[in-house]
Amino acid sequence: MAPNAVIVHGMPPWNEFYDPTQPSPSNHHWLPWLAKQLIIREIPAHTPEMPHAFRPEFGAWSREFARYDVGPETLLVGHSCGAGFLVRWLTEHPAVRVGRVLLVAPFLDPTGRRATGMRFREVLLRPTLVGQTAGLTILHSDDDNPDIQRSVAELRAALPDAGYVEVHGRGHLADGPGSTLPEALVALGLGPPR
Repeated sequence: MAPNAVIVHGMPPWNEFYDPTQPSPSNHHWLPWLAKQLIIREIPAHTPEMPHAFRPEFGAWSREFARYDVGPETLLVGHSCGAGFLVRWLTEHPAVRVGRVLLVAPFLDPTGRRATGMRFREVLLRPTLVGQTAGLTILHSDDDNPDIQRSVAELRAALPDAGYVEVHGRGHLADGPGSTLPEALVALGLGPPR
């Protein structure tokens, strides 16, 4: 299978999801920029539109994700709840091997109150999860919200072999339409932006 990439967006608020002036979740923040950076490197990049992103449900997101080929050369990138989804999906598919994985501002719903349909608390993180990948990196900002900080701490404790990149003062790494995330390319082993 040729290299490809799947980039999974996060969980927008209900009012943003239904606001016609806002981009769809898969076309928001730095996701289109990253997809373009991958495409110009001859890596087909897919940014699925996850169903009812404001109210994520693991089964529905899994069915959408299953539409894409995922194999040993597939790069996986998730932002926020999308990163949490990838962690859960990989945990539930231990035989699957993938390329590099990047978890950007990962959200595992540590309080169990915001993304109840993902049922993150039902999943036991395995340290061997990193071994399913060609390398897993956690990227987050030092001033992100407490739920993200707790999720990052949980992932770092459970996945000691994961790479870790902390940036300063960038919040939830969700800077709106047209933003970039050069650190993602470096974490994926692709060098600087073009």
